[in-house]
Amino acid sequence: MLDPVLVRPHRPPMERKACFPPVADDETRMLILGSLPGEESLRRGQYYGHPQNRFWELVGTAIGTPLRPLPYADRLQILLRHRIGLWDVIAHAARAGSLDSAIRDAAPNDLSALVTSLPKLRAVAFNGRKAGMKGRKLLADGASNIRLVDLPSSSPAYAAMPLAEKKERWAAIADHL
Repeated sequence: MLDPVLVRPHRPPMERKACFPPVADDETRMLILGSLPGEESLRRGQYYGHPQNRFWELVGTAIGTPLRPLPYADRLQILLRHRIGLWDVIAHAARAGSLDSAIRDAAPNDLSALVTSLPKLRAVAFNGRKAGMKGRKLLADGASNIRLVDLPSSSPAYAAMPLAEKKERWAAIADHL
């Protein structure tokens, strides 16, 4: 009699991925934190580089400046002029693909150190649920005078909320600038 063969479903390899450096300066009042860049963002070397990600449209609507058609470097400069910074809660992690649910073995960024280094920071906004859950834990002790804001994910994978409602929720970032 033959031994039964255990068949396991094929799983993509869990590749280690790392975030980009923070985009912030001494004038930053609002810091927007994502979880970890997705495949297309990493390939392009750009925050929110996937063309279907709504981040640039949502932020552009909130600050009254269309960002999506601009070159990436110009987008970042406009964010800084509007006192908005960017970073991620996860420094590096194993992940197959781009979904937050696939993140494994995550190492956090030192959010407390960045928050402490920004003298005019008023608020930290979390782009999506995963960023909010991890970011709130990381800032639990060091952000007592900073407002924490949960935003619906700008990812195309989060389609449960209509774009108009996302724009309305993201408009709250302007209140902190």
